[in-house]
Amino acid sequence: MTHAPQISIPATYMRGGTSKGVFFRLQDLPVAAQTPGAARDALLLRVIGSPDPYGKQIDGIGGATSSTSKTAIVSKSTHANHDVDYLFGQVSIDKPFVDWSGNCGNLSAAVGPFAISSGLVDANRVPRDGIAVVRIWQANIGKTIIAHVPVTSGAVQETGDFELDGVAFPAAEVQLEFMDPTGADDGAVGAMFPTGNLVDDLEVPGVGTLKVTMINAGIPTIFVNAGAIGYTGTELQDAVNGDAQALAMFETIRAQGALRMGLIKHLDEAATRQHTPKVAFVAGPADYTASSGKRVAAADIDLLVRALSMGKLHHAMMGTAAVAIGTAAAIPGTLVNLAAGGGARTAVRFGHPSGTLRVGAEATRVGDEWTVTRAIMSRSARVLMEGRVRVPAT
Repeated sequence: MTHAPQISIPATYMRGGTSKGVFFRLQDLPVAAQTPGAARDALLLRVIGSPDPYGKQIDGIGGATSSTSKTAIVSKSTHANHDVDYLFGQVSIDKPFVDWSGNCGNLSAAVGPFAISSGLVDANRVPRDGIAVVRIWQANIGKTIIAHVPVTSGAVQETGDFELDGVAFPAAEVQLEFMDPTGADDGAVGAMFPTGNLVDDLEVPGVGTLKVTMINAGIPTIFVNAGAIGYTGTELQDAVNGDAQALAMFETIRAQGALRMGLIKHLDEAATRQHTPKVAFVAGPADYTASSGKRVAAADIDLLVRALSMGKLHHAMMGTAAVAIGTAAAIPGTLVNLAAGGGARTAVRFGHPSGTLRVGAEATRVGDEWTVTRAIMSRSARVLMEGRVRVPAT
């Protein structure tokens, strides 16, 4: 009986923010997987352990959640004034596809550290002690991210006292600047607001007409008021993820919003575009207990936000969705801004299922058009394992 031997590929397993993923240098991938296409997708699916009809990814290194079914490919940049190019692949758990339609803001925090440690950043740009500024070209969406990575004795500093809700242990802080985060790079209509409106009426079969803010910032996101769909904004994962009817409702909202945003041309395309857009619901501040047991006081936050990723309520907050939250909060009249109390603001602290997060954005208005030059937030990152990943040869 013939058999296919396993192949061995250099890889690094990293936590970035509240996500985990497998990082590859482009040059280390098999030749057939160094360019986009079926060979690359098949490789990443096998690494993560998808598609898995059991939903566990036992025969791979994925963690069977949207936050742990992620891959990143990093290479020296082909773009001027950038250090590295970063391509993110969201691997479906139970279906045979990799979604390349958007970025992962959480894993973005690990790109700079990975790039430095992997020799992809010129040595003269890395201080012996201090902060290395890594200029990242985010290839999925054609945007720039600036990562401020702490360096000690010439090596990336990973440990520290920065605490991030949703992550059990403290680590070193990595500040991220998402430059010019608005607009879509994949054919969506318009720039920041695809319909040209801060708030739209969205017809959702089986639900009714919902007020929504649809924005392209960080990642395409559809915001809806929590009360309009029967929630308070204080919900934790089990309140949503254990409710099949609720998940179906959110997927209907997502599909209808994707169509209105110009991200898809037909509703059935939404099933093969799970990563984008995101759906989030917002509410004014309220007291609640986070998933860790930590008490969050209404007085300590500006608003509540809960967001879904890959069809499930996220345990904390996606980094790119945080950019969308910060951007929408900075623009008076959006549902996010109104939930935070309205008016002009340059930063918000919002409550999510695991705790709180602060994100800032610089918005300016010229005539009827809003622009955002950058959004800023802090995350952390750490190498969990490095070496080689094995997959059966095909």
